[in-house]
Amino acid sequence: MAAAELTPARPAAGRIALLISDVDGTLADPDKVVTPASVAAVARLRDAGIGFSIVSSRPPRGLSGLIGQLGLTVPLGGFNGGTIFRPDMSVVSALTVPEAAARLALETLRRFGADPWVFADNQWIATDPDGEYVPLERRTVGFDPTIVADLDPYLDRAGKIVGASGDFDRLARCEAELQGLLGGSAIAGRSQRYYLDINHPEADKGHAVGRIAAAVGLDPSEVAVIGDAANDMPMFRAAGLSIAMGNAIDEAKALADVVTASNAEDGFAQAVDRFVLPRGRRVE
Repeated sequence: MAAAELTPARPAAGRIALLISDVDGTLADPDKVVTPASVAAVARLRDAGIGFSIVSSRPPRGLSGLIGQLGLTVPLGGFNGGTIFRPDMSVVSALTVPEAAARLALETLRRFGADPWVFADNQWIATDPDGEYVPLERRTVGFDPTIVADLDPYLDRAGKIVGASGDFDRLARCEAELQGLLGGSAIAGRSQRYYLDINHPEADKGHAVGRIAAAVGLDPSEVAVIGDAANDMPMFRAAGLSIAMGNAIDEAKALADVVTASNAEDGFAQAVDRFVLPRGRRVE
């Protein structure tokens, strides 16, 4: 396995009482499987009295299987932090995409040829059961889409809207245009090269760090975070210690305090052992 390495950034963090992790590209390997090494690393955190949570672009329902697998006890976040919920699936706070922004996003996604999905009413709602990325999303979230003829009736309560496309360059252009069109009314950003997410303007992982830390009585300076993508960068700015995966985008690596190995090399587990446990503060 590749060795983790330090990057020159902020001064070293103080004591760490909580680690918050991204899932896809970080905790999970390239096949979106949480490896035994990752599960064991979370157990080592628990044994050391360090809290552990996850924040993902996945819907809350799509994270339910990880709660038991990882023994989660701390509130966690779905929809890029738009919904904070407890391990029993009860909701702490939930933000939805403003309806006007949702309608603008849907129109723009269609114009760029992306397959649009709406996550609302605890469902993944789509119009094309044979969409290019439907099989991957089904495997990732662990449930089937609800197929409808029209997405419009769900746009007044969408936790997240997604445009899926295998044309990465075109989706990047869609992302840039949407960011300009939406202004501050919603966030448009890719969670993967092939997924463009539209969220409430405060539904980002930086806000999630603050909300989860507050829920367990911690200051964000006592929180470490780890991720790989552009949507993880807001939590890098919010936490006391930020760790980028070896497979992270260059911008995330440049912003992070330290860089670990890739998710194909159990970089999450390496980061726990090298960067988090030595700074751990037991939380009783």
